[in-house]
Amino acid sequence: MTAAHSTGTGFDHAALIVDSDDTVQQLLVPVLRRHATDRTPVLLVVGPHTERVLRAELGPVAETLEWGTPDAFYQRLGFAFANFRQYLREQHAQGRSVHVIAEPDVATDLEAPVDRVAAYLSYESMCNDVYAAYGCPITCIWDSRRHPTLVIENVRSIHDHELTVDGRLENDGFIPTDRYLDGRADVTMPPAPEASDLDLVIDELDELTGCRAAISAWATEHGFADLAAKQVSAAASEVLTNGLRHGRPPVRVRTWHHDKTLVVHVEDRGGTPIPADAGYRPPLRPGDGMGLWVARQFADVLLTHTDVGCTAVRLYFPYGVTHRGLDVDEG
Repeated sequence: MTAAHSTGTGFDHAALIVDSDDTVQQLLVPVLRRHATDRTPVLLVVGPHTERVLRAELGPVAETLEWGTPDAFYQRLGFAFANFRQYLREQHAQGRSVHVIAEPDVATDLEAPVDRVAAYLSYESMCNDVYAAYGCPITCIWDSRRHPTLVIENVRSIHDHELTVDGRLENDGFIPTDRYLDGRADVTMPPAPEASDLDLVIDELDELTGCRAAISAWATEHGFADLAAKQVSAAASEVLTNGLRHGRPPVRVRTWHHDKTLVVHVEDRGGTPIPADAGYRPPLRPGDGMGLWVARQFADVLLTHTDVGCTAVRLYFPYGVTHRGLDVDEG
């Protein structure tokens, strides 16, 4: 790492890698004290433990800072990305530059059916493009006690600066968004189970209604609330529509469950590659396709893979995350 200077992204996106409470106290607390003295706007969206450490160190200064509720920002991954974008957009419209300090609510779980952290890091990489226009610096706190070394190195690669004992330094290993996503967007998926809960094939758009109803009923059977079940169905419908319109019918959809996570797998015979950044940005005009953007909003994790004669999209809906913010039991 070298002394900080612009990496050309137009966005100050720093990582704070912590391995103890002392790291937070030594590196972040002085920054917050300076902001309080300078009256620089700050939004902190951090976990309960980090908040306790900061409040204990800052004392009365903590009350001069804005504290966000993590659950209001960190929901499904697409929702989290959109929530922060909306906040930054509103601050920019008001002429404010707010230093956002966020601690992602994701943890490495080797038993989970999908790597949620890897999916989150793709969104973090997209921040470098999508959030750049709003003029708000962001510092992301990542705890090396909760994640393996490879995850932390990937974290460093998508932040152009790192907050260290030597100051805010440029990350020489920074990887721009297009390069980062190109190497991770098309992934080899675990094989589908031999037996699926649903296995449907459609050839025409007018068959979508029955397919949506079947998927919604399946989600309801697995305990999903009515609104959540409709969102599962809507996400699947957008992917199915893309397969019919832009791929090559017939389009097959299979569903299964892994404990309390519902999985929807859609594939067509087109073999058309899906752009690495597809679905991360909201449509700009009313006539633009909603497709993968809606799917990324409603699913927690969306994976894509293209092979000869097959384009596949897989959607994951963990019960707890999917119901967060819906005013129902997240059990």
